[in-house]
Amino acid sequence: MQRYVAFMRALNVGGHTVKMDHLRSLFEALGFGGVESFIASGNVIFESPSTDTGELEETVERHLKASLGYEVATMVRTPAEIAAAAAHRPFAAADPLPEGHTMHVLFLKTEPGAEVREKVAALQTEYDAFHVHGRELYWWCRGRFSDSLVKPGSLEKALAMPTTARSVTTVRKLAAKYPA
Repeated sequence: MQRYVAFMRALNVGGHTVKMDHLRSLFEALGFGGVESFIASGNVIFESPSTDTGELEETVERHLKASLGYEVATMVRTPAEIAAAAAHRPFAAADPLPEGHTMHVLFLKTEPGAEVREKVAALQTEYDAFHVHGRELYWWCRGRFSDSLVKPGSLEKALAMPTTARSVTTVRKLAAKYPA
């Protein structure tokens, strides 16, 4: 059995509230083992014999839509992929992260091509910096995320795919708790 981490978007925002025990039961109903939640923000750890993360994403998304009544974009990663995302240091000036600054890792469905990377790069400001690395996008805000000049909708439009963001601290905690 392979361990995975599922990152789900928009579970406990916008009027959609899902208790973590219910979310775990939805994953267990799919036959997954070792189901755990990590922080109440749509992170579920589970085990499956499947090695196809794209298939797992589709299975989870179909089941959540049928069970919850709305679409929940889901990005699945292995512990090795989480460890790589946690270890990647895209901004020298943000390592360690300066006091008051924030950094998020956005999990993407697929690795963006050159055209998408250019669109994302065009959104950079003195406050916001972006770095694409594989299927992850790192977003460094030189201050609070809520004060960013770039709105998540414009970033998602540039990416042309759904994303879900986690603080780099959360990603590093996941990597430490579930080593590759």
